[in-house]
Amino acid sequence: MFSSKRATKEEALKKIKNYCAYQERSHNEVKEKLYSFGLYKVQTEEILSILIEENYLNEERFAKQFAGGKFRMKQWGRRKIQYELQQKGVNKVNIKLGLKEIEEEQYLSVLQKLASKKWKELSGQQYLVRQARTTGYLLQKGYEPSLISNVISSISKG
Repeated sequence: MFSSKRATKEEALKKIKNYCAYQERSHNEVKEKLYSFGLYKVQTEEILSILIEENYLNEERFAKQFAGGKFRMKQWGRRKIQYELQQKGVNKVNIKLGLKEIEEEQYLSVLQKLASKKWKELSGQQYLVRQARTTGYLLQKGYEPSLISNVISSISKG
């Protein structure tokens, strides 16, 4: 149900500071939250600039934390992370900085581990089915097709 009470600028600032302190947020997430408080565009822009000045809101820091976290916790590939950051309205420069948080050696190691695990799960299947399903799984996780084909060819030989 929609409440007709609008938050004052001061109330909204206090609430949104707690919201930002809890975890890193993108500018769009914070903007949407402020609009949900019933604030006008001018008030929202003023609060956003205060949050940026006081370092509650930093899109570069958000992108780095998001990319690193999704890779470590959910083992997402770069393409999926990039797509999700774009959906959150993060600019291209900050997306690139965020993706740099992922070390290449670790990235390839995780890809190898995921591919091997999936390949073993499909051990009863025909070769082409195994190859297609493993590729599909890794694409869905957001890994690059060229890296996937290299990993699958090395696993299938081994």
